[in-house]
Amino acid sequence: MSTNALILLIFLFFVTSAIGVVTGSNSLITVPVMFQFGVDPKIAVATNMFGLTFMNVGATIPFLRRGVLDRKKLTPLVAITLVASGIGAGLVLLITPANIKLLVSIAMIAVTIFTLVKRDAGIAAVAEVSTRATVLTYLLTFVLGVYGGLYSGGYTTMLTAAYIAFFGMTFTESVAATKVINIFSSGIATLIFMWQGLVDYRIGFILAVTMFVGAYVGAHTVTKLSDVWLRRIFLGAVLLLAVKTLLDFVR
Repeated sequence: MSTNALILLIFLFFVTSAIGVVTGSNSLITVPVMFQFGVDPKIAVATNMFGLTFMNVGATIPFLRRGVLDRKKLTPLVAITLVASGIGAGLVLLITPANIKLLVSIAMIAVTIFTLVKRDAGIAAVAEVSTRATVLTYLLTFVLGVYGGLYSGGYTTMLTAAYIAFFGMTFTESVAATKVINIFSSGIATLIFMWQGLVDYRIGFILAVTMFVGAYVGAHTVTKLSDVWLRRIFLGAVLLLAVKTLLDFVR
């Protein structure tokens, strides 16, 4: 990879990491760009996952300082994610990019519709979550965790929507929770990709530092925004990503 291409990649990863703290879906942009720079698809997915681990650590720090993380809720979600994402990473050699794009397009459109219909969701926390909703949340965490370990593009976006819809979280709480969970999702997937020899460490370490800094800056800004503004940003970004991903699939 040329120096100019690497500089462009660093800039893109920094911007997407800062914005993606709220929106998620970084990999829907960064991984295809790596394809365009001649990086092998499986190497691109694995190296991006390596960087995502550091990005989520950087994003988590401001939320920890603000005290918006509910450790009681997070513990079972993290345990489920570790198992699910490990399974997903093991399936990376079996899934084609076309199938991934179609799946993500459908999921993004569903998230957009939900956010538009449930106008009050994510603005105020729900005091008590039913057993049925809790079980559904755990099931969605597992299913999405498999996808998160496999590719990650759109993973935290869908997870954010699920926690708002069924686990009674506000946008701030959900965004914070998904950053912590994605540390473990991308972390376990990265270990498996490393074992398979798929991570390009030369690019990976550069992007890891870039994504850590970008995510920290983005999360620091997010902690100062209201849930109403987070909802607006989230909805706008998801709608654009849904259209982009669908167009990519059609092409």
